[in-house]
Amino acid sequence: MNDAEAHTLLRDCGALLEGHFLLSSGRHSGKYIEKFRILEQPRLTERLAQEMAAGFKDESVALVAGLSTGGALIAHEVAKALQCCFLFAERVSGQLMLRRGFRIDRGARVLVVEDVLTTGASVQELINLLRDEGGQVVGVACLVQRGEPHLDIPFFALMRLPLETYPPDDCPLCARGIPLEARGSRFQETPS
Repeated sequence: MNDAEAHTLLRDCGALLEGHFLLSSGRHSGKYIEKFRILEQPRLTERLAQEMAAGFKDESVALVAGLSTGGALIAHEVAKALQCCFLFAERVSGQLMLRRGFRIDRGARVLVVEDVLTTGASVQELINLLRDEGGQVVGVACLVQRGEPHLDIPFFALMRLPLETYPPDDCPLCARGIPLEARGSRFQETPS
């Protein structure tokens, strides 16, 4: 999928929002990708997940892992396409962890799946957790790449949609007094 097709898909399903947003990375942006406009359409989510899975069909993936909530929904669909197991990690008091009895067999080949990737900080945190639990992370697949992630392994992005972001202390949207909206899951608390 090229950049123009990605932009059209996101715009047509109402996933590309404009305003002033606090991203999970801590940076600000005038545009936000509300992936739930895609995820609310199961057939579209399934089709996109199948495209993401196609690049990993020869990797002997035993487990697909995502981040709660949006990443987990896509990861589940990718796991279904790869016919393997699935798990997700979630934040509790700011710390990413596996709960609900999820476990990883030592040496299991794990594919990490994310919804929207900007800096890759949350995904790298998940990679580290999976490795600590004994997994062998073989790659990262994301639905939308909106920035330049800093990951220690290769990744695949189904859609690339570079969108400008700003550090909070040098944000032109802040300077213009546009109210800041925090939508990312990093800012939401998961009850224990």
